[in-house]
Amino acid sequence: MIQQALQNLKIAKLNPMQLAALEAAKKGDVILLSPTGSGKTLGFLLPLLDTLKADVQTVQVLILVPSRELALQIEQVFKAMGTGFKVNCCYGGHPLKIELNNLSRPPAVLVGTPGRMGHHLRRNTFDTSTVTTLILDEFDKALEFGFQEDMAYIIKKLPSVEKRMLTSATKMDAIPSLTGINRPVKLDFLTHAASVPDLKQKVVICEPADRLEALFALVCKISDQPTLVFCNHRDAVERISDLLYDMGLPHDIFHGGMEQDDRERALLKFRNGSHRILITTDLASRGLDIPEIEHVVHYQLPHNEEAFVHRNGRTARMNAKGTSYLLLAPGEKPDYLSELPEIEQLPEKTIIPKLSPWATVYIAAGKKDKINKVDIVGLLLKKGQLDKEDLGLIEVLDHSSYAAVKRNQIEKVVGLVKNEKIKGKKIKIDISQ
Repeated sequence: MIQQALQNLKIAKLNPMQLAALEAAKKGDVILLSPTGSGKTLGFLLPLLDTLKADVQTVQVLILVPSRELALQIEQVFKAMGTGFKVNCCYGGHPLKIELNNLSRPPAVLVGTPGRMGHHLRRNTFDTSTVTTLILDEFDKALEFGFQEDMAYIIKKLPSVEKRMLTSATKMDAIPSLTGINRPVKLDFLTHAASVPDLKQKVVICEPADRLEALFALVCKISDQPTLVFCNHRDAVERISDLLYDMGLPHDIFHGGMEQDDRERALLKFRNGSHRILITTDLASRGLDIPEIEHVVHYQLPHNEEAFVHRNGRTARMNAKGTSYLLLAPGEKPDYLSELPEIEQLPEKTIIPKLSPWATVYIAAGKKDKINKVDIVGLLLKKGQLDKEDLGLIEVLDHSSYAAVKRNQIEKVVGLVKNEKIKGKKIKIDISQ
């Protein structure tokens, strides 16, 4: 089943960390330490395929994660593996009605955030007696987010767990007893040579009062490639975004204070290339399914070296190259830099980058409406008279779908399909704002 899953994922071979995780999982509990972007998701999903039983009709595997986006990402990867086993995810901000409906026919694999999973267990919405495998993904981040109490409650409610796997992107002094992990095999790939990124460090020197102008000039220079701009707080993201919009620079934002729909839309428009700039908090530094990022910009200095490493981990991933920029005041140097990197010279005259060649079509129907990618491709190519090369990434959510379409074609396409039906139903279709 593992070979078939890899074929379905179009993966020719596993990396050393994933191979080690597969072997270690056969021996018992596992602690897997590996950098962000190294492929930990497959490291814990693939070993499950030897343990799942087709004759068990209730939840067999529980995966706890610190964020909604990570839950959705794991669900998508497991579905793409084509195992025939059902997977669902539960997280705050997701309609409870949908989750209860999903759990009425329980999945073999259930992924969720500690807060929402604890809510389900308090309501006894699924049977925990058949959960034999527990995965604690990005466990260090879950502790940082304050989920210790929720996780302790959940783990106590799992009487039949035989195998536990904990993953972390940072070294941990001690593993809390709440995990129940017993004599684990410890895999440490945090200092593994294969994981060292090809990352170039640069600095932009500017007076604090000129920081925003420096950011604007830098992003105008580099943002023909995907660029993440990191701030320390949500209000800084919003404030900088407003000012950059006033300067005419298109972009999107992402932080924990946004509605879930807005967060999902921002990420997918970044993934599909409709926006090349995403201004965010450290929420985007870990566990998100976002594309290869060419540039990471630290608008505000991260609080410590660990945060710096995780932010930089969004670029130069898995053999790719990338550049990290720090905005520093004259004479400023963070403790975690042994020496000041190369100074990036900013252009005297800023030219706002051209819009991305892609834009996004919004379709007001999704998986729960029995809509799939094939339906959307058929609609846009046949009825929308679109050429294949003018259609990009398609993502189908629970009650909505999004498709990347070449910007110079999008108004014509939407005009042609606006009054068409999908699966016999008239559905709202428009350009996503």
